[in-house]
Formats: sequence, C-alpha cells, structure tokens
Amino acid sequence: MRRPRGEPGPRAPRPTEGATCAGLGESCFPSDGPLVRALEQERRLRLPPKPPPPLQPLLRGGQRLEAALSCPRFLRYPRQHLISSLAEARPEELTPHVMVLLAQHLARHRLREPQLLEAIAHFLVVQETQLSSKVVQKLVLPFGRLNYLPLEQQFMPCLERILAREAGVAPLATVNILMSLCQLRCLPFRALHFVFSPGFINYISGTPHALIVRRYLSLLDTAVELELPGYRGPRLPRRQQVPIFPQPLITDRARCKYSHKDIVAEGLRQLLGEEKYRQDLTVPPGYCTDFLLCVGSSGAVLPVRTQDPFLPYPPRSCLQGQAASSPTTRDPAQRVVLVLRERWHFCRDGRVLLGSRALRERHLGLMGYQLLPLPFEELESQRGLPQLKSYLRQKLQALGLRWGPEGG
Repeated sequence: MRRPRGEPGPRAPRPTEGATCAGLGESCFPSDGPLVRALEQERRLRLPPKPPPPLQPLLRGGQRLEAALSCPRFLRYPRQHLISSLAEARPEELTPHVMVLLAQHLARHRLREPQLLEAIAHFLVVQETQLSSKVVQKLVLPFGRLNYLPLEQQFMPCLERILAREAGVAPLATVNILMSLCQLRCLPFRALHFVFSPGFINYISGTPHALIVRRYLSLLDTAVELELPGYRGPRLPRRQQVPIFPQPLITDRARCKYSHKDIVAEGLRQLLGEEKYRQDLTVPPGYCTDFLLCVGSSGAVLPVRTQDPFLPYPPRSCLQGQAASSPTTRDPAQRVVLVLRERWHFCRDGRVLLGSRALRERHLGLMGYQLLPLPFEELESQRGLPQLKSYLRQKLQALGLRWGPEGG
C-alpha cells in the first residue's frame, strides 16, 4: 500500500553497540572493548610465527679485532674494545692482514695508543723473517705519523735487517719505510747509502713513481744535511732534487673552511700592512710556510719586498742539537715564521704533534727560521677580529718585534 505523499516513513532503528555505523566505515565498538581485544588476539594467533634471529658466530679475540677494524665506521669501536680484543687473541690469530688493518686504523684516526703500537712493534719483530717490505711499510706507517718510537728494543735492528734484505726488491716500499724513520729521527746509515747510490737513483728514474720517490729522497737528503753531521756517504745529486712540500698539505686544503689561516691573515694585514708579511711562501729546500716576516736587527718588521725572504740553504752553520737561528754578520735580518697549529695537526686527544708537522718545524728551526707557534686553543678563544689583533700584537711584541712609524 502506497504511503501518502508528505507522510513520514517509519524511523530507522538507532545503531546499537556492536553494529557498524553506515557510511563511516568505522566500528562502533570501543577500541579497548573485550570483543575487539579478543578479535585482535585471534588475528595474531593466525599469523605465522616470526623466524628466530640467526645465531651470531662466536668471534674470538683476533676475529673480533678484524671485524671491528673492517667496519666502515671505524670510530664506532673505542680504543678499549680494540685493546681487549687484541689481548684475548691467540698468537696464530694475529695475522699480517689483521695487524695491517690495526696500523692503518691508528694512522688514519691519529690514535696514539701505546698498547696497540707496542703490539704492532712486537709482531714485526717476531714475524721478521715472514714479512716483506711491502707489508712492513704499512706496519711502520703509524709510528712515524704518530711520532711514536716504540719501547721494543729490537724494533730498529729488525727494520735495518729487513731494509738490507728487501731494499733492492721493492724500492718504493724501502723509501716509505725510511720516511717513517725520518720522522722518528732514526735513519740507518746503511739504508741511506743504498737509496742515494747512483744505481738506485737511475732505477727509480724510469718508474711510474719517480716524482714521489724523488720528493721523498729530497726530504731524506735534507734530513741528512740538517740532522746527521756524521754521515759521509753518497747524497742526492742537486739535479735530482725537487721541492719537498711546495704547497699546503692535503689535509690543510681539505679542511680550509675550519682553518684559522684567513682570519690570521686579515689580522696581520690590519696590524702590520700587506707589505710586511708573506703568506704560503715556499722556502728552500721546499717547505711551505704559513706566514713569514722579515725582522731587522733592531726588532723592526721590514717590508718583505725590500728583503730576500729566503735564508740560504744549505745553512751557513748547522749545529747539532740546536737551531741556527741567531743572526749572522752577513745577513742581520731575521726571518720569523708564524706556524698555525690546527687541531688536526696533533694526535687525537693529545698534545703531540704529528710526525710530519714536527719534522717540518724541526727542519725550519735548523735552517735558521725563528718559529712563532699559534696553537688552535688560543686562536679558538679569540672572539672576533679585534681580540685576534690584540692577541697577535702580544705575540709579536713578546719576540721584541716593532712596527709602524717607530718600527720602520
């Protein structure tokens, strides 16, 4: 029977608890109700059980050490983890591969950890007859880089025997070992006789590594000139010598945005004037200096363009154990080198300069340059350019330097 037009139809029943709200797509049951909990529990029971995690193999000391050193994020493992893994390792687990990984880890992250370095030195001595010079160069690398001479008494005699045995087999490895020993001031005369011999120099001249080897030999020749007055063997011919470090080192160029060089340069420019200092000047035999000043006998900072900024090399006098930094009668002007000591120039968490930095400063001092170190802690404490200028003024005045109208 038809319903008359306009007459309301029967009312739809209200949804009760347990029904689904039409058009909303949502359950009208309370989300924390007993029925919902029961349905959720049943759904979970129907799911397949999760497979158990795979059993991790039990790693022994040497294996744990290798696993830690092979991790892409080396610094995830603290030093104590490496030390404990090394202490628990059996002797047969400490293979050349593991020890090379450890040496590379220490060198890469500037970790001057005596226990680990002594373990590498002991391994080198014990395994002397089994190691080639190509492996030895990697094991010796952290000692020179971290400026650490091990306590192992047989360390140097062992290296001298390896160099005597392997020098003619792997020339580049031989020179790399000598570079590390040069940073430690432990150059063996017999090995120097070999690498400076005409036969060795002629041999390396035709190799792909000729330029880098000549650069290393030039540095070794400089070390002989400045630090080994008792050496009477062959030397690198002058025509074979090349500049050692003619530009800022790679680490400085890579971290230039963290360096204090730009703000120090601006401070010197405002304090002294552009004509009274030189930046990034390479002095013979090839060391790049941060900032160089020429100072007269009265302490006046002189315009660099009116002076020869280079001291003669070889130096006129090179006394063993002390820098020849006093002015001579022939050239009364002093050369002062401002040396930036940035955070990455030191071993991590310490105050020991890296071997390459200590070598450069040592040689500049022996050549007669007066060094004025600018440590990163002091530079970081300066708040703005005015404070930095005041800091530089105090540093220069402490050396007796004068500038301006009264200083020339």
